[in-house]
Amino acid sequence: MKKKPLLVINASGRVTRSVTRRLTKHFAEGWLARHPNASLVDRDVGTHPPTAITESFIAAAFTPASARTPEMHLELAQSDAMIHELFDAEAIVMGVPMYNFGMPAQLKAFFDQIIRVGRTFNFTGDAENPYQPLIPPKPLVLITSTGTGGYGPGEPYEHLNFLEPHLTSLLHFVGLSNITPVRVDFEEHKGEAFERSLAEAQERLDVILGSSADEVEALGAVAA
Repeated sequence: MKKKPLLVINASGRVTRSVTRRLTKHFAEGWLARHPNASLVDRDVGTHPPTAITESFIAAAFTPASARTPEMHLELAQSDAMIHELFDAEAIVMGVPMYNFGMPAQLKAFFDQIIRVGRTFNFTGDAENPYQPLIPPKPLVLITSTGTGGYGPGEPYEHLNFLEPHLTSLLHFVGLSNITPVRVDFEEHKGEAFERSLAEAQERLDVILGSSADEVEALGAVAA
């Protein structure tokens, strides 16, 4: 029986020199080696950015499906395809470099396209818990890279790290809460600190690949 695919999301604008692409490739190759019947779905938002949100998109998204015109369905086609990939995936690996202390604009456009009422979340009417995530939980490996170090909890530049908190909030919002983070620091400095950080990230990915679903969830909880 064919397994559901691994969804690989790359957000880097770089192709040949991207650290996050190198690591998502490492993870994807390891996944296929361990799951011979698996397949990959490649969603490269870094080189193929999703369309920015427009008034016509908003109108279509908030119109009940049964009342949408053909033009509205066409407006939502890209969004529907990306949402389907999220629901259909067995697991997800996401590669995201830090750009100016946050996520690349291409990835923000992706989230704007896939966070849709009635598809990936619902309103509950409960003032204390107003939102209901709709994507079933599944393992998500979040690979990030930063130009220097010091962005972790309690470190000097923690207050400038808008990348991981923003990503975690958006992913949790739609139901993707089983997140295992992997970060590479010192990308722009290179040198020994970068090589050590890169090697540690690759080792962590290998540990994740060799772990059961419950163990992966535990790894994410420890890292959080």
